[in-house]
Amino acid sequence: MVDLQIRQVSFSYFNGLVLNDISLAIQPGEMIGLLGPNGSGKTTLLKLACGLLKPARGEIKLDGASLRQLGRKAIARSVAVVPQQFKISFAFTAAEIVMLGRIPFLRAFAEDCEEDRQIVAESLNLVGIGELAKRRFDELSGGERQKVILAMALAQEPKLLLLDEPTAHLDISHQVEILELVRQLNAERCLTVIAAIHDLNLASLYFNRLVLLKEGRILADGTPAQVLTAEMINEVFSASVIVQPHPITGSPHIVVKPRNKGSEQR
Repeated sequence: MVDLQIRQVSFSYFNGLVLNDISLAIQPGEMIGLLGPNGSGKTTLLKLACGLLKPARGEIKLDGASLRQLGRKAIARSVAVVPQQFKISFAFTAAEIVMLGRIPFLRAFAEDCEEDRQIVAESLNLVGIGELAKRRFDELSGGERQKVILAMALAQEPKLLLLDEPTAHLDISHQVEILELVRQLNAERCLTVIAAIHDLNLASLYFNRLVLLKEGRILADGTPAQVLTAEMINEVFSASVIVQPHPITGSPHIVVKPRNKGSEQR
């Protein structure tokens, strides 16, 4: 398990401030959903949390050590990332893609060993695609490719898993399958999970802590019931909604109100 502390962090790109005075304390074993409109800083916050970006101000600590002082390999042995987009130009198999997750543990110019291959096989089986190990990555469906990328992250044997829109561009069946798997890993392996999620209803169903961003600031941080209120959603997304209990789970369920009668189905 891993402890992540984000303290008064700000970050800006060349075109302006993206995150402003962000503070978050992530406890070991938590499962956190990052919410917010496009451009609110979700992806940037994930990149800061894994050391890909360095804050302009503030500090990020992983198990008490500053990310500024840790090398890329040291971070990668504890933190794995499932990016929103993963592109590769070579005709790699699924197993070869997953083997990339073992790079933080390999010595320079060393070849993978039997232990690495075993971990790759276990990671593929864990996400339910062991039979696809020898299939070319570029020939797989969108849902299968997303599972391969998740298996690659798991091959790092991480303590913290960061996911950037893991259900983007997937049909509802694969969305649920991916999030069920992530929740299972969180429960069975005490894997700390932080995920940027676009779908508010899926976030409400699968994450017990939500952090809502607006214009680079944290507007709300709490349970789905505390964060996903009609007033908060209207303020952040400029959307008129009804929030009611989910008929099965009781978690907040959001229904969007049509903006005018002409948009209603007849």
